[in-house]
Parts: sequence; structure tokens; C-alpha cells
Amino acid sequence: MFQKLETIEARCVQLDKLLSNSEIINDQKKFQSYAKERSELSELLYIYKRYKKVCKELGESEQLISESDEELRQLARSEAQKLREEKVTLEEKLRLLLLPKDIRDEKNIILEIRAGTGGEEAAIFAADLFRMYYRYAEKKGWKVEIMSQHETGLGGFKEIIALVEGKKVYSQLKHESGVHRVQRVPETESQGRVHTSAVTVAVLPEAEEVEVEIASNDLKVDVFRASGPGGQHVNKTDSAVRITHIPSGLVVSCQDEKSQHKNKARALKILRARLFDKAVREQHSEISQERRSQVGSGDRSERIRTYNFPQGRVTDHRIGFTIHNLESVLEGELDEIFDRLVTHYQTESLKETYALSQ
Repeated sequence: MFQKLETIEARCVQLDKLLSNSEIINDQKKFQSYAKERSELSELLYIYKRYKKVCKELGESEQLISESDEELRQLARSEAQKLREEKVTLEEKLRLLLLPKDIRDEKNIILEIRAGTGGEEAAIFAADLFRMYYRYAEKKGWKVEIMSQHETGLGGFKEIIALVEGKKVYSQLKHESGVHRVQRVPETESQGRVHTSAVTVAVLPEAEEVEVEIASNDLKVDVFRASGPGGQHVNKTDSAVRITHIPSGLVVSCQDEKSQHKNKARALKILRARLFDKAVREQHSEISQERRSQVGSGDRSERIRTYNFPQGRVTDHRIGFTIHNLESVLEGELDEIFDRLVTHYQTESLKETYALSQ
């Protein structure tokens, strides 16, 4: 670990020199690239410098413990204890910061929410979940753009797909992929019985064209007349688009826009994200068939969270965490759950890294 830290410190010195070079300053592309790399290493460098200072001060305090002056020895013991505790804390922070970064963390996402078992109640809960994520995005200052939606008669969604743009969106929402279960009395239930329904959430990192190349002859593009809400163009123009990716069999449809061109562009964006996600998951599966990591698993057949309305609680089954403020969670107050998830997966990664190093 410390050899790696020394290498990073040397790289920061090199970057500082590059960023003060007039030739680099005049080349904005290089300058921005180096500035970004330096910024990403700044926290790690700051903590490492503090760690080295603490180690030095700890050595000095331990030397003073052997002095003849009793008062000085007491002060040295007290100072040494504080420094040992800080040293342990700093070591833990350094280990976390040295964990392999998920290169997708900086990306925007395609958020896909689909009603599962439960009929109309599942569709209504799909709408509730979308609103929850929308509220969370608002608090974060992110932008949400609905790309496709299939509404039901009671205000629910059979499916809703949205693009979420902002700072480190994927890093915040990547653990949301999976089955979300709801337990409550549906509005359509006349006898007051609690029903259990399920909704599937998929969080896909937005893929750039350079990351996923799609050959035009691999696509089958069909146009058809849109149906449902949409204004006068519905059933009058062939504005809706369905794209089939022949090699993978993936199919994406978009009909929300009046423009066929815009619907096609949206469908391609969704398709690109799904292909990117598929490639990453396949790669992860090849690397390790028996273990999962927070970066590449996201088994969407797995129940990850239950929202119990009668008891006002939310339980995340992956970490065994229950919180009794269901209303606040559905209003987008998700930080407490997300923080615990991040801590859990960081701990698992540290265990995994330690085991591999043995």
C-alpha cells in the first residue's frame, strides 16, 4: 500500500509541474486532463501527507515517554495515544481511497422502472418509485428527462425510462438495480387486505458512441403510429420507433415525441446503455463466476428492498437495515440508506482485496 502511495505522491509532483508548464496551459485538452487527474488525487495526497506527519509525531512522542520527567512522560503518553488512534483512522481512509475505482461512477444513467407481479398496484408503485427517485434527483441538483413511458388507467406505469444527468449519478444510484417489493392495501382493494407487489428497477450507465459501436446493418428499425396520450399526432403519423438489435435480440421502442427522428435518437441511447451494461456484466461473469462485487453484479431477479406501508418501514435485505420513516423515503430522503449501502460494499471490497493479497 505504501509503495503505491509513494508512486501517487510522485505523480502529483509531476502533475503540478505539468500544470505550470506554459505549453500545457496553452493546450486546453491536455491541461484539463491533467487538472482532472490532479483533482482526483488531491484528497488521497492530503490524507497521505497527514498520515506521514502523524507517524513522525508519534515517533517523537514515544521517545519522550522514556524521559525522566514524570509530567513530560504523562503528556507524551496522552499525545501518543491520540496519534495512534488518528493513525488507525487515516490508514482506513487510505485503504478505502486506494480501492479500484468504478470508471462508470462519473456517468449519467438510464433509469428503467417496470411493474412486475401485482397488476395495477405494481404499476402504481412503479409511479411511486419514479417519483421517489425524481425527488432525490431534485435534492442533488440533477436533471431528469423522461425518455419513454407506458401509463395505465389509474396513473401508474407499466414501464418508465428516464435519463438522469448530473455529478456522479451512477455512483449514487448503482445499487438500486433489483426487485423492489411493496406491501400495502391497494386502492382497488375493497376488503382492506394487504397485498404484496413487485417492481423491477434497472440502473444503466449512459454509454457514449465510442464505447458501444452499433453497426447499422445490425439494426432493424420499424416505425408505427403512436398510441395513448400524445395529442393530435397519435394514430395519424408514423412517429413511433421500434429498434431491434439483431445480434443480441434487444428491442427498444419510443413513441413519446412527435418527431420520428427524436424517438429514434432516444431509442438508440437506451439501446446503447443496455448493450454497454450487458457487455460489462458478461465481462464480470467471466472474471468471477462465484462472487459478486458492487461494480458489476446487480442481479435484477433478487429482491433488494421492501416498502411496508402498514408498519411504515423500509427494509434493505442486502444489508439487513430497516428504517421506520417510509413517507420520508418516498419523498426522496434516501441518503441514510445509500450511505449504509456504500459502507457495506466498501467493506466487502476491502475484505476481497485483503483476501486476494494473502
